[in-house]
Amino acid sequence: MKFAVIVFPGSNCDIDCYKAVEAIGQPVDYVWHTATDLSDYDAILLPGGFSYGDYLRCGAIAQFAPVMGEVVKAAEAGKLVLGICNGFQVLTESGLLPGKLMRNRNLKFLCHQSELEVMSNKTPFTNQYSEGEVINIPIAHGEGNYYCDEETLAKLEANGQIVFRYANGGNPNGSLRDIAGICNERGNVLGMMPHPERAMDQLLGSEDGKRMFTSILNAWREKNGAAVNG
Repeated sequence: MKFAVIVFPGSNCDIDCYKAVEAIGQPVDYVWHTATDLSDYDAILLPGGFSYGDYLRCGAIAQFAPVMGEVVKAAEAGKLVLGICNGFQVLTESGLLPGKLMRNRNLKFLCHQSELEVMSNKTPFTNQYSEGEVINIPIAHGEGNYYCDEETLAKLEANGQIVFRYANGGNPNGSLRDIAGICNERGNVLGMMPHPERAMDQLLGSEDGKRMFTSILNAWREKNGAAVNG
């Protein structure tokens, strides 16, 4: 399985994502935002950071990068796309996921460990977790307050597209219904504000993020006839 880590001007979690893929023993490339071909890749990671300086809105300029046309094509073809933090913002701005990310409720940048409840383990990104499990994944964002209209929220709930919620009353940013991560209807595009790539080893406080990457690998291998356990 081959991964691409998209790098925008202002990305700063690209190395973390690269190292996370290395940790599960899979090939991975950095791909610059001007790229116009992602056909060699099975999974695409949009990392955290401050793409294009977060001018206008977070992710608002990145949606026009040449590579995003290819990300859309990859998503439409059923390839796996994971947007983390700023990557989640880019996915909503580009229309691959519904809703928007607004300023945190307290208008402050937040950087600390957070507890997430796994709402669904039926996605390619969460098949190595248990439904209802509480995991420890760090956050680092100033605009993580997820919002959508009531109709969209009802669809997310009905379709099981809310993949992660902040657990145990620990909503750090005012996000609607404690939403920390959502997927598209097809389930192959996931956006989340917390950083699983920073929770790959207990030495860093948690290794709960590693199972997201082994889930992706497991889903790909099952699809291609060679399942693996995390």
